[in-house]
Amino acid sequence: MAEFYEFFAGGGMARAGLGKGWTCRFANDFDPKKAASYAANWGNDHLVVGDVAAVALNNLPGHADLAWASFPCQDLSLAGSRAGLKGSRSGTFWSFWSLMQGLSAARRGPRLIVLENVYGLLTSNGGKDFSELGRAITELGYQFGAVLMDAVHFVPQSRPRLFVIAVASDVFIPPGLIRQDPSALWHPRSLVEAKFKLSKPVQDRWVWWNIPAPPIREAVFADLIEDAPSGVQWHTKEETQALLDMMTLVNLEKVRAAKKSGERRVGALYRRTRDGVQRAEVRFDDVAGCLRTPGGGSSRQSILVVEGKRVRSRLLSPREAARLMGLEDTYILPAKYNDAYHLMGDGLAVPVIAHLSRSLLEPIANARVEGAELAA
Repeated sequence: MAEFYEFFAGGGMARAGLGKGWTCRFANDFDPKKAASYAANWGNDHLVVGDVAAVALNNLPGHADLAWASFPCQDLSLAGSRAGLKGSRSGTFWSFWSLMQGLSAARRGPRLIVLENVYGLLTSNGGKDFSELGRAITELGYQFGAVLMDAVHFVPQSRPRLFVIAVASDVFIPPGLIRQDPSALWHPRSLVEAKFKLSKPVQDRWVWWNIPAPPIREAVFADLIEDAPSGVQWHTKEETQALLDMMTLVNLEKVRAAKKSGERRVGALYRRTRDGVQRAEVRFDDVAGCLRTPGGGSSRQSILVVEGKRVRSRLLSPREAARLMGLEDTYILPAKYNDAYHLMGDGLAVPVIAHLSRSLLEPIANARVEGAELAA
């Protein structure tokens, strides 16, 4: 069974996605509320709560096959400060990387390293942050590639995220896991352009990962909505009307069309500031908008349920948010609404991780083990 370390672990969604074929030997998160959720679901015998800069090599047991790091995105996001990898939040990556360097020097470097973040990492500081990331990876003796995976292929939520997958140079990569050219599904133009902005020595260590397309998603947003929601209440008629009054004609027309359909339609609704005016924007395409942490200008997502002439609204419930992240209903959520919503908005879409693991991470880890057995 493969082993891994989970940095910036949050509620343990990487662990949930990796599944039973992986054993977590170490987990770390700075946020005590997120760490409490992690402990509630996975236990705390291997959990270290605190700044990653305070983690020492002797906190990391054994020789892990994988180090997973979903480092903070605030300084890389289009909605953030764009301070990049020098920012106070996203810059914590370097503390994590210092541990990778220490493990490598001690001959305990992980065979696989996965870095997850927003796709803004590709363009942050004119692409310099992504180039610096590539330089650090290759200087440590890894080859690497990246994929941009949108959770919408797996769950009814639009959530594109960048995954950088690095493999130690002495690790065998089974045939078929690398392709000769980019994939239209996982390697969009922005990623291809970012790759060719890397220095030649870094480009020479680049690989195009060959990940199959997932099965066609069948679930739609309305399928995940609770009939009797917990943690939220329906808005009053006045509150719903206030949201409708905040809509532009384009969005009101969407509501009118939903009424005329005669079907029960569930729309995802956000409040946004446009040209200094707060607006309510709704979508009825059976997909939720990207869950975000409620801060930095982002609002909590609401739903608009249209049944004939009747229109109701309320906040998305914590359980609905968890379902949009692909978590089972057995997952223990924080008792407070904002804590639960923040945990989900800052988390990982579990089925995305599962697909990445089955298609790429597990074959590499298992091939390494099989090769060791044959050598013996």
